[in-house]
Amino acid sequence: MSMQDHFSSVSATYAAARPEYPDALYDLLARHVPADARVWEPGCGSGQATRGLAARFAQVHATDPSPQQLGEHWAARTPDPRVTLAVEAGEHTALADRSVGLVAVAQALHWFDLPAFFAECGRVLEPGGVLAAWGYGDFDAPAGMEAAFDAFRRDIAGDWPLGRSLVDAHYASFDWPFDAMAAPPLSLEATWTLERMLAYLASYSSVVRHRARTGTDPVEAHRAALARAWGGADRVRVVRWPLFVHLRRKAG
Repeated sequence: MSMQDHFSSVSATYAAARPEYPDALYDLLARHVPADARVWEPGCGSGQATRGLAARFAQVHATDPSPQQLGEHWAARTPDPRVTLAVEAGEHTALADRSVGLVAVAQALHWFDLPAFFAECGRVLEPGGVLAAWGYGDFDAPAGMEAAFDAFRRDIAGDWPLGRSLVDAHYASFDWPFDAMAAPPLSLEATWTLERMLAYLASYSSVVRHRARTGTDPVEAHRAALARAWGGADRVRVVRWPLFVHLRRKAG
């Protein structure tokens, strides 16, 4: 597959652990794209964004090069007439020319071959259609947990693949097609227990690579320190991620 695959081996963890995107994001898309539009969602993974897209648009063609990820997609277990799933790379889809009103990429664009993907967007988007790509980097550590999370982050810092630096830069270096549209600052939030937080950390591509490189699990290595800083297994904390959004409209 042309898209780098860091998540097939942890597809179940990824599906269970990743946070949901805020309604404000989908409301933003709905202001620029009509409700009867067809959506292509490449790199959909286990469907963190598909549900919100399907709630606002007529049809979502959700694709991913990983069969394991699609096997964990909620629409694979509970079929939805608004959603079709296909094992396809982000750089090529079976969709017809000028057949979609929105291409929506959630936390995945940094894995794509960008020139090939942008060319495919130009092919499948109808005139006036929108390319939307968004992502989030590191979370803001809950109060009092900065030192514990910093120690964990140092352990895995050298194991992030190249795509991580692109996320940290908010895709600023990309040679985008189409005309830019303004997008407001957004964030996503989750109210989690300690175990839910640790499951999220276990879904990191850097954690997968660290395990393969060293034979040790950095989440388990830091579990005790994180638990002390968290304040008990039953405590619930709010975790926040700043969200960045790029919107581009194809000429009509």
